[in-house]
Amino acid sequence: MKKFIRIAITALTVGLSANAMAEDSVGWPEKADLKFGFIKLTDMAPLAVAYEKGFFEEEGLFVTLEAQANWKVLLDRVIDGQLDGAHMLAGQPLGATIGYGTEAHIVTAFSMDLNGNGITVSNAVWEEMKKSIPVENGKPVHPIKADALKPVVEKYKAEGKSFNMGMVFPVSTHNYELRYWLAAGGLNPGFYAPHKGDTSGQLQADVLLSVTPPPQMPATLEAGTIYGYCVGEPWNQQAVFKGIGVPVITDYEIWKNNPEKVFGVSKGWADKYPNTHIRVVKAMIRAAKWLDENDNANRPEAVKILSQPNYVGADYDVIANSMTGTFEYEKGDKREVPDFNVFFRYNATYPFYSDAIWYLTQMRRWGQISESKPDSWYMDIAKQVYRPDIYAQAAKALIAEGKISADEFPDFATEDGFKAPQKGFIDNITYDGRKPNAYLKKFPIGLKEGDAL
Repeated sequence: MKKFIRIAITALTVGLSANAMAEDSVGWPEKADLKFGFIKLTDMAPLAVAYEKGFFEEEGLFVTLEAQANWKVLLDRVIDGQLDGAHMLAGQPLGATIGYGTEAHIVTAFSMDLNGNGITVSNAVWEEMKKSIPVENGKPVHPIKADALKPVVEKYKAEGKSFNMGMVFPVSTHNYELRYWLAAGGLNPGFYAPHKGDTSGQLQADVLLSVTPPPQMPATLEAGTIYGYCVGEPWNQQAVFKGIGVPVITDYEIWKNNPEKVFGVSKGWADKYPNTHIRVVKAMIRAAKWLDENDNANRPEAVKILSQPNYVGADYDVIANSMTGTFEYEKGDKREVPDFNVFFRYNATYPFYSDAIWYLTQMRRWGQISESKPDSWYMDIAKQVYRPDIYAQAAKALIAEGKISADEFPDFATEDGFKAPQKGFIDNITYDGRKPNAYLKKFPIGLKEGDAL
């Protein structure tokens, strides 16, 4: 019976693929049976939606989605071919390609979302921080800067205690956002020195950052091993629901509309299965659009999907707290944050070179890239890893099929992969992706051109 169902589905999908081929230039998928990995976070949503809404099948693809234990396992399994592709930290394809940690050429043609992270501290730390935070109408004034954390860290230091915080992976957005926030408040989050064999990231640190897998963050905070963390949802809101911590800031307030996760595959896989890759991107673009369309009208359904144990597995209400346009800080202090999770609008799915270069600047700023590099190097690496050419093929096929209108994508005739200089940072420093070394010079804390540890 199962074989009959599979044959019937295959026949239907082949028909759909044939129709699509008549309308666009994308050929048959070279590989139809695919396994993709993900970590249990709400921003894996485009994968879940593309599967549940049948977008993968409409591209002739039979996809299995499989949760992974942690980011390292996920990356290793993409590299060795156990996974065809995966939901990845934006820094992972870049870090792997330049040889920081595991070395392998990984590419991305799809950005999965904007924003979506937060920084949470323990209740005890929050009580201390509140002494330095202004109040308006009985509530703390946001955004809350790390200036309010600095006296707490200094107090711990005076008592002979190290101040420990968690992030999810050395090349994660969370690591760089947490470091950015701390440094903007005058706290040194420490340096890496891989050329000296030190990959702790804690050299000269005021705050000691270490890796904790996302789902384990609340329990690690509750145990007192760390005093705060930076993580994606639903693990900040989980701390609120459990009454063990307080999210003090979202990444939207650290860098407005920052790129978060990407969909990564090995370059060898991309070269071997070009049509399959384009069709995967097509399905995920459609899923991202579904997630954002009609002012997030589909988000309640998306939350129901994500709350299933095979996806994120957190309670519906915990996931909905941030996925439906709000974010709860201190318990009862729920605020409107309509762009906390963005999947399609603002060209969220497009793999901008300038996004890649920002991550590379932060790797250099904190010593993961040991030596100075010319601006041209940053551009070369961005072009090796980020593949807007593949994205454009997928988008043009969707336009030809009438599934998405051309005005919902960048103008591919003029798009060069660089956003205009961005100003939405908590420290008011402007980022221009065309001038990475000039950007690094602007920071009071961090390595600059010519610096070495």
